[in-house]
Amino acid sequence: MRALLYAAVFVLVAFALLPLLRAWGRSLLSPRRSRHDELVKDPVCQTYIVLSRAVKAEVHGVVTHFCSRECAMRFARGDRRR
Repeated sequence: MRALLYAAVFVLVAFALLPLLRAWGRSLLSPRRSRHDELVKDPVCQTYIVLSRAVKAEVHGVVTHFCSRECAMRFARGDRRR
């Protein structure tokens, strides 16, 4: 009889802790995201680039992100066609 009582208590505790264990496991398995993982869109060719790899250029006082120097130069010239 005592074993049945211990088993019931164990099951109740397990069900109470299960959501916490799942959340803890997800946080361990999911990679930490930083601002450098953020995607930015090139205004010239409309491609998405990881922020840490983007070419940054200040055009008219505004910092803009590009996929390449060529796109940055085209943007500065005003040539926004593909």
